Amino acid sequence: MPISMERHETHSLIRLEGECTVTSAAELKRLLLEGLASGKDLKLDLERVTEIDLTAMQLLWAAGHEGERTGGGFAVRMSEPAAAAVREAGFERFPGLTPQE
Repeated sequence: MPISMERHETHSLIRLEGECTVTSAAELKRLLLEGLASGKDLKLDLERVTEIDLTAMQLLWAAGHEGERTGGGFAVRMSEPAAAAVREAGFERFPGLTPQE
């Protein structure tokens, strides 16, 4: 799964594509922690994600809660397949979630 991070003056943007599964969890966790540590808003673009598993959802859930706890902005945009997987897994109240349907 391609994953990238862009650092901007006001926020960091993490982009994910393809399958977002346990095989990419370590890299996703590293970038989420880096983004949260920057003290800037954190935005995640998952619009090109074709599959997301529970491990990735848990990492995103934890990052969203940490962003809320520390007062940083946190926003997630995702594809319909990813949004459907999130809903099916019971994560309807995903922090910062803005499904792109």
